[in-house]
Amino acid sequence: MAEGMSVKHLLYFSPGAWGRVAMDPFSQLILLISVVSFCFFQWLFHSVSPWASSRISPGFLKLTHKQKIEWNSRTVSTLHALLVGLFCLYILFFDEAVNQDPVWGDPTLVKINGQGMLPYFANFRLLAEFSTPCVNQRWFFEVLGYPKSSRPNMANGVLMAAVFFLVRIAVMPVYYSRMCSVYGTEAFYRVSFGGRSAWIFSSICLDIMNVMWMHKIFRGCYKVLQSSRKSKPESQENGKTD
Repeated sequence: MAEGMSVKHLLYFSPGAWGRVAMDPFSQLILLISVVSFCFFQWLFHSVSPWASSRISPGFLKLTHKQKIEWNSRTVSTLHALLVGLFCLYILFFDEAVNQDPVWGDPTLVKINGQGMLPYFANFRLLAEFSTPCVNQRWFFEVLGYPKSSRPNMANGVLMAAVFFLVRIAVMPVYYSRMCSVYGTEAFYRVSFGGRSAWIFSSICLDIMNVMWMHKIFRGCYKVLQSSRKSKPESQENGKTD
């Protein structure tokens, strides 16, 4: 009977106790951050972006309803990408737990930026978010009717090519050297076979696509710059003849 009572007491929790077991204070903080983040970005999408865009760019008012939705979505996307990228930079440069154990490091900021195993490599991949603002800006120029040969469009194209190269191509040696440094370690084999396979295979596939995209971006950027150079002498000659 005493044993039965002890088991019963071990299995019984009051509703309040279950709440404490199911959600520790840090989990509550993560939930709070998620809710606040959702509300904040909804506010940006529905209120801040339309108000600011109509004042910064009068062309926003001439867009269709569908284009305005896309515009506001890309505005929020740009801000989100910058915030995530800055979080990643801080984690990779200053977070000791992640740098000491790139496979199982468990610091607070990683949980805020994305929870799970392989925190160093996951945050390293999120550096690619820094190229998102340039992609969104290209769409803004396109929907506003800026020609590809316009100076703002060309400047954004060159910046996009440079940022894309820095955060997706130039960092490959660092990423794979760190992967090789943990390969075969105890921490590496604590990850399931499926997890290890998915990590390595997806990394290789993603970087193959990154190289292909970089090649297309470079070719497009080169063509636009070459066409702009050819158009300058023609315009100068026309100016002389006039």
